[in-house]
Amino acid sequence: MGFGNIKIASGVEKLNNFLEDKSYIDGYVPSQADVAIFEAMAGAPADKFAHAFRWYNHINSYKSQFESLPGIKKPIDQYGPASASAANGDASDDDDVDLFGSDSEEDEEAEKIRAERLAAYQERKSKKKVIIAKSNIILDVKPWDDETDMKELERLTRTVETDGLLWGASKLVAVGYGIQKLQISCVVEDDKVSTDFLEESITGFEDFVQSVDIVAFNKV
Repeated sequence: MGFGNIKIASGVEKLNNFLEDKSYIDGYVPSQADVAIFEAMAGAPADKFAHAFRWYNHINSYKSQFESLPGIKKPIDQYGPASASAANGDASDDDDVDLFGSDSEEDEEAEKIRAERLAAYQERKSKKKVIIAKSNIILDVKPWDDETDMKELERLTRTVETDGLLWGASKLVAVGYGIQKLQISCVVEDDKVSTDFLEESITGFEDFVQSVDIVAFNKV
């Protein structure tokens, strides 16, 4: 096996042809095989060797991580296309070669590292705090007239309950002619409680409530 002398054009051409349908020298992730070939080259390939040029720049981006890349660095003649002598070897040797897969220790180690990184990412993602969007709403609940029992009106308003709704402080505000309105605040989870729900629920007490207005709506 081997590319020959990859410091000269003929060797780079063999490397370029080899990388035509591959991203890496061995396996599916950057490894010590890529490091070995990269370090054996005289520099970046010429533009005409497009596949080798693409591979060289990609591996160069891992330069600071070379020592941590998986696999075991071997002599460069153990990487690349099979030599003519190897191709003419005994037929029995061919029976032991898996042309469609790889059992190499490098591939197994790379797969293990990828699985560990994926598991670590999923664990971090599962621990990430979920932010629940909430809003503080102030409502004006207006009665029909000055004879409306405002304590009962407030009690009925607070009977409106649902997941994501928390009633807060309230007060009576004079409107005029002896009439008062109930001003009441609440905190809601935006995904669970809408202003339409609040208005429809409160105006449902039609014997007490004339109308409901939104006075303030602020994100918490």
